Amino acid sequence: MSTLLRFFKGSLLVAVAGLLAAWLLGGAKAVFIVAILCVLEISLSFDNAVVNATVLRDMNAVWRRRFLTWGMLIAVFGMRVVFPVAIVAVVGHLTPWDALLMAVSRPDDYARTLTSAHVAIAGFGGAFLLMVFLKFFFDQEKDVHWIGVIERPLARTGRIEAVEIGVSLIALYAISTFLAGHGQLEFVLSGIAGIVTYIAVDGFGSLFEGGGQTAARTGLSGFLYLEVLDASFSFDGVIGAFALSNNIFIIAIGLGVGAMFVRSLTILFVERETLDAFRYLEHGAFYAIGALATIMFVGTFHEISEVITGLIGAGFIGLSLYSSIRHNRRAHAA
Repeated sequence: MSTLLRFFKGSLLVAVAGLLAAWLLGGAKAVFIVAILCVLEISLSFDNAVVNATVLRDMNAVWRRRFLTWGMLIAVFGMRVVFPVAIVAVVGHLTPWDALLMAVSRPDDYARTLTSAHVAIAGFGGAFLLMVFLKFFFDQEKDVHWIGVIERPLARTGRIEAVEIGVSLIALYAISTFLAGHGQLEFVLSGIAGIVTYIAVDGFGSLFEGGGQTAARTGLSGFLYLEVLDASFSFDGVIGAFALSNNIFIIAIGLGVGAMFVRSLTILFVERETLDAFRYLEHGAFYAIGALATIMFVGTFHEISEVITGLIGAGFIGLSLYSSIRHNRRAHAA
């Protein structure tokens, strides 16, 4: 147990500091909200930790350390504090300073302005996550299948060049038909931006492929990939947090503490080689990503509770873990 706790020592210290800060900001109510937001962030991002581990296990030690330090600072502070303020500044035609002042002095207006950008945010984040999901399953070289009846045909379909881009564009158009007026164009353009971002980040790594620069390919490109992935995961959590509080500092503390625990889980998965020990866990994480992308799309015209999102993700992870344990037992018995 003590060996396991060492992975979470830093996160526990941050959690204590966060809860203390919440108490100073708003007493027992703020502490309760921070705790709920922390649990929400972990439940929504558990699959993110698994996917992070799949990239980090192939990343060289230097870039791995950079992601776990600077990358996490960007994720915790940048994506959960700075980025929402930047969105409000753009949507409200404000300077970043005015947007920050609005968040502090007029939190209701700030929350309303941020929420008004939900369609564009869901389009970008959903499209990026859909590409991540499809790229994993549309892989003709993939030889480990969890749900074979689904995954084997998808792997064969991967022989078609850029099939994941076509499927993503069709999905964007289909969802846009449920939206009205200006929202349709906004959603489609944001979704296309998400697809282009994925292609750019994925293609950046390919520039170094075959050139003896594997370290760069699994370094900077992997770093950028993980940062955009974390951003896509965090969008809905940041917006959904306003259902509990409109205080950006309380929201930042709750989501930030949760993100630190996700970081600890990522390190645990990498150092314990969890993905090698449980062969279907990675599959469960990517199914959860596909589900999250779908929920983000559907959420543009029909509200879906974050609780449902978290339960679906946890369900895929739990089932894949159970299947992995069963497989290991059968292999051991044989």
